[in-house]
Amino acid sequence: MAAKASSKGIKPILKWAGGKTQLLDELMPRIPDGYGKYIEPFFGGGALFFALRPESAVIADSNPEIINMYEQVASNVEKVIERLKGYKNEKNAYYAVRDQSWEDLPKFEAAARTLYLNHTCYNGLYRVNKSGKFNTPFGGYKKPNICNETALRAASEALRKAIIVCGDYQDVLREYAAEGDFVFLDPPYLPVTPSGDFKRYTKEQFHEDDHRVLAETIKDLEERGCRVVLTNSNHPVVMELYRGYPMTIVQTRRHVSCRGDSRSGEDVIVDIGEPKVKTDVCQQVDKYPQTRYMGSKQKMLGPIGEVVKRFGPSTAIDLFAGSGIVSYMLKALGIQVLSNDYMWMSSTFTKALVENNDTILGKEASLHLLKPSDDNDHFVATKFKGLYYEDEENETIDTLRANIKKIENEHKRAIATMALIRACMKKRPRGIFTYTGHRYDDGRKDLRKSVEEQFVEAVELIDRAVFDNGRQNVSVNGDALELDAQTPDLVYIDPPYYSKNSDNEYVRRYHFVEGLARDWDGVEIQEHTKTKKFKSYPTPFSTELGAEGAFEAMFDKYSDSVIVVSYSSNCLPDRERMIELLARHKKHVEVIPIDYTYGFGNQASAKTHRNRVKEYLFIGY
Repeated sequence: MAAKASSKGIKPILKWAGGKTQLLDELMPRIPDGYGKYIEPFFGGGALFFALRPESAVIADSNPEIINMYEQVASNVEKVIERLKGYKNEKNAYYAVRDQSWEDLPKFEAAARTLYLNHTCYNGLYRVNKSGKFNTPFGGYKKPNICNETALRAASEALRKAIIVCGDYQDVLREYAAEGDFVFLDPPYLPVTPSGDFKRYTKEQFHEDDHRVLAETIKDLEERGCRVVLTNSNHPVVMELYRGYPMTIVQTRRHVSCRGDSRSGEDVIVDIGEPKVKTDVCQQVDKYPQTRYMGSKQKMLGPIGEVVKRFGPSTAIDLFAGSGIVSYMLKALGIQVLSNDYMWMSSTFTKALVENNDTILGKEASLHLLKPSDDNDHFVATKFKGLYYEDEENETIDTLRANIKKIENEHKRAIATMALIRACMKKRPRGIFTYTGHRYDDGRKDLRKSVEEQFVEAVELIDRAVFDNGRQNVSVNGDALELDAQTPDLVYIDPPYYSKNSDNEYVRRYHFVEGLARDWDGVEIQEHTKTKKFKSYPTPFSTELGAEGAFEAMFDKYSDSVIVVSYSSNCLPDRERMIELLARHKKHVEVIPIDYTYGFGNQASAKTHRNRVKEYLFIGY
């Protein structure tokens, strides 16, 4: 296997519309540490090849004039240099050379002609008329570097190590691509305007159907075990064809337009066959007490953690903490965390295990909290009689409520409350409160344990998970859109997902344990409902328009931070719209799709294909 090239790269010898020099900083980190051959079948200016200077390569293009030039630079560079020295940067001389037919010239002279025209024509454009005749006008530059001897000799050395082919990309890949090879694909871009003006500057005519064939070819390369990186324009067809792969959208400059307002654009970089993301973030995260919680990112910690570690933030905000697992992971990575959620139960979790660095409750204290209290108001036993738990269990919950209120230390109180919430969820089939009775009892061992047992075990688990990361972390219960905090290095956004096929009402599912967290303070129980729920908190994520507006506001507010967003493929705004919203505030937008199966239904029916979706990580920086 050839290692990643370590020698200093060289500049391309051709000016090339759509060349990748400005994207090298994005492309170079995507090169595997080891690969077999480097293969580039849409070679053009070859910026990435010359930057890498691989030891083993296959480079190809369907343009015979360009391929002849590279072959001659590889095998006959001194003759090419000598001929280039004879050309002049004069208009009449330019047009006289342009009128020549390259096929009628000696091959080395044809190569020199190609280089001369490229460096003296307008903007380095390779453009031909319907007859195939080069027709780009004279550039009129004062001092074009017609013959850069140093660059040509360096290019010759690199090219001599490559197999140079003139041919169709499919034929090239079919013959040369094998397992372990790295393939870089830079096809003619899909048009960035409806008129398709951008096609004038590409190496060949390449239409939408051709791009669809290319996408099928890429699937074949992936099956063969090749690592592939593709570049294209940010076009709806590209989004459609490669939605299943990690993708980066990069703001770029177009150098081929004489209209100033059309010189900027968005390039897309697609990673195919990328090694699987690690799932081990750190051992500390494994200590976090797991509870079935809608939207928990327990299964996605690997990809999220790898993204976070890539940027190395010192400070981070988790705007919608939910189960608290991501906030805890950020803390475990040594980051100073501000963890926020509008649910009291969620902020209780992070008060106990993110803000708290050194306080534990202890088994003796947990057993003491189970002793009868004179302050027991029997609220749960009265209000929720016969709904979720047996009478004796309700009395135990009331006893714990009364004794927890007496705890003066806020972190010990948070640990005890978290343990009570966990005990109640463990004792509840499916862990939710949208129904009464026990019709979803699946015989789990947790359902057989008493509330007392569950509580004591929960305290032990939470105590074991307490640790100090040496930072002053904070847990907040508030509105994510109104959070008053200093700009963090990174902000993680995992809001309620809006979908037309399901609801995202966390309060409806967890109203009982949310009530425990806040002791039903400030809520009005809807007595007419069978479950005795209380009204859900207002949220913009209850409508598509509201969700889009909330995202826009958050992206604007944290435009100076790295933004990482978790969202689902079956929710709105959809993938393309999310990219568009984030790209308004960030030069780079990446999309990482992750196959995901919901553990229990958040759809109209839990037993449908809608439980199998893709979770997207949108990354803006």
